Amino acid sequence: MKNTIAASLTLLFLVVSAQLKINGLSFVASNNIITNGAIQPVVNLHANWVSLMPFGFMKSESDTTIIYNSKRQWWGETKIGIAQTAIAFHDKKCQVMLKPQIWIQRGGFTGNISMITDRNWTAFENNYERFILDYAQVAADNSIEIFCIGTELNKFVVARPAFWKLLIAKIKNIYKGKITYAENWDTYKNVSFLVSLDYIGIDAYFPLSKDKTPSVKILRAAWQPLKNEITKLSLKYKKPILFTEFGYQSKDYAVDQPWNHQSNGNVNLSIQCYGLQALFAEFWTAKWFAGGFLWKWYDNNEQAGGSFDTDYTVQNKPAEKLVQKIYKKS
Repeated sequence: MKNTIAASLTLLFLVVSAQLKINGLSFVASNNIITNGAIQPVVNLHANWVSLMPFGFMKSESDTTIIYNSKRQWWGETKIGIAQTAIAFHDKKCQVMLKPQIWIQRGGFTGNISMITDRNWTAFENNYERFILDYAQVAADNSIEIFCIGTELNKFVVARPAFWKLLIAKIKNIYKGKITYAENWDTYKNVSFLVSLDYIGIDAYFPLSKDKTPSVKILRAAWQPLKNEITKLSLKYKKPILFTEFGYQSKDYAVDQPWNHQSNGNVNLSIQCYGLQALFAEFWTAKWFAGGFLWKWYDNNEQAGGSFDTDYTVQNKPAEKLVQKIYKKS
């Protein structure tokens, strides 16, 4: 039995090690046609992947309708915008993950999407399938390397496993690249179809410390039990782990609730650096770890971020140099 486990782990290590780390950025859609001026800063950071994220909009967590590829949306979220942006990044030897996801009005959480009746479930599933398959076709037409089939949809995933099994089969009829699914940090073990994915996707906003500015040493210690559980999941399914999103805001207490973009706090450039330094130290050298996509990066680089900004972006902050150093060597 031990020999079988060791052999499986060795095979997984060989597969992941043979590939370059996914040194990715979550590239925020622009309302303007992407130019070299928006792409060159990504290249300068030594990022070799970007995630493109077209949104579909719902009015509530129980709405059955998904509005997407609309004239009201920013150019970069439309099918034409995604295609042209992917081409522009490919021209710079940067690979692409396409990650269509849901946005719920008035701050609703996608993990709580649930329908009241079977009829509503069927209507919603038909609309979600159309949304995802449309973008799967965009991914296929533009040789996009990874397609993410959903993001943080825990209740939907748990309640309707048969739908997801069928959806994956339909996606694979259209798209021949790698697929993943991005589940939230606290529910990533609840996904029944991990065996059908190429990467186990986790939005890695794990809480690490309630301190205002904990040290890298404290943060690395906090990662140990979490890392052990993630490693076990990778071994169980013989799949590499991909952090489909990761990052920290540059504000006090940023590692307490990293997912909470509405939290209060003064500017704290150090904690953003410490959080990223600890994460890179724990995961970027792990052979079962494929890499990840830093949340987030804007096209208007000169105006983005800065020393007075508390957002997730590392642009024009000390953390940018840290990311550049890690991405350059890995």
